[in-house]
Amino acid sequence: SIIIQLTMAVAGYAVGTWIAPRWHRTHSLTAAEYITGRLGVKTQKTYTYIFLAVSVFTTGSFLYPVAKIVEVTTGIPLTTAIFALGAFSMVYVALGGLRGVVVTDVLQFVILFAAVVIAVPLAFDKIGGVGTFFELFEGEYTPGFVIAFAIYNMFFLGGNWAYVQRYTSVKTERDSRKTGWLFGVLYTISPILWMLIPMIYRVYNPSLSGLENEGAYLLMCKEAMPDGLLGLMLGGMIFATASSLNATLNISAGVVTNDIFKRMRPDASEKTLMNVARISTWGFGIMAIIVALLIRSMGGIVNVVISVAALTGVPVYLPVIWSLFSKRQTARTILSATFISLAINLIFKFVTPHFGLALDRTWEMIVGTAVPVILLAGIEVVLKAKEFIAPEYMAYISERNVRMRQENAGDTEESKRTDRFTQKVLGI
Repeated sequence: SIIIQLTMAVAGYAVGTWIAPRWHRTHSLTAAEYITGRLGVKTQKTYTYIFLAVSVFTTGSFLYPVAKIVEVTTGIPLTTAIFALGAFSMVYVALGGLRGVVVTDVLQFVILFAAVVIAVPLAFDKIGGVGTFFELFEGEYTPGFVIAFAIYNMFFLGGNWAYVQRYTSVKTERDSRKTGWLFGVLYTISPILWMLIPMIYRVYNPSLSGLENEGAYLLMCKEAMPDGLLGLMLGGMIFATASSLNATLNISAGVVTNDIFKRMRPDASEKTLMNVARISTWGFGIMAIIVALLIRSMGGIVNVVISVAALTGVPVYLPVIWSLFSKRQTARTILSATFISLAINLIFKFVTPHFGLALDRTWEMIVGTAVPVILLAGIEVVLKAKEFIAPEYMAYISERNVRMRQENAGDTEESKRTDRFTQKVLGI
């Protein structure tokens, strides 16, 4: 588990070094805005619909573990916890926006880090010491899976629209690099602290099996930690995990408001746009609740997260990232790489098993990662041999240069009033 999570650190360093600065150079606030300028409105709409569809499953997968925490520690039924936490997150995002998500991330990290540092030695004390339960690879999580998962994480962190907004909203390119590097530093440390506790519980209670494994973390904490510290950690875990849910809800609502509705109604007032954003938040929140309720029937949270990652992660995010570095790719080649990759992955997931060809977890991740890389590399080689430069790229560079000259670095009075209102909400 620790080795798998450490791939996020490798991905963070890679994103900070290569991908985040490229996003900042676009001078676009969102990924959708960049796609519109570089690849056209039709391509942007296509990726918007794909992103929104995938984000429903992503958001549901964030909501489920938070509700599981509440169920394990309090005894509240899982269904009730999902409904209650889903409603809370929708209200929070509607009022707090992106600033609310970022501030929550920082505050809860401080609380959780302090609690986990204390929890790990207490858990080891319960089993009489460190023991010999460390293995680099085990079962279906082979070296091939770990390498493919690391590559997936790099493209996920570098291309997911919720993360892109963090690279583009900072002041300088250097700051965007620091954003990715900070992620890498934190994920170098946190997997060791986070994953040790459920691993220790497997030694403490070897009879744990199936979906019961999902509660291992909190079960160990209940055994090892005093009530006061457990309560602190529980609160921190709920809000820290919910911040991922809040981030996805926030970006999804922003995409619907700015990249769909505003294009249909360019003369819409700020009040109308705000109402659309809030309605979108509620809509995606409700769909996330439905997905979270279905996760158990889909094989549990681990199966859902890894399958969605293998099927959609690299095919959706890599082609757009590739366009950040390539002046040859067109809207047609980028979309072709995405749809062909998705089609191949879906065939291997749902069709070939009926004919006796079922991929195990390692090969599912390898195929999902390798196919779009091979397709885009092949297209790039062919276009380079033809010395082809995409007309969309030349038009995009020209438009970007004009926009850069017109940018005003100062905040407007309206944005300052919005910041003050958000700070009041967060304080409450």
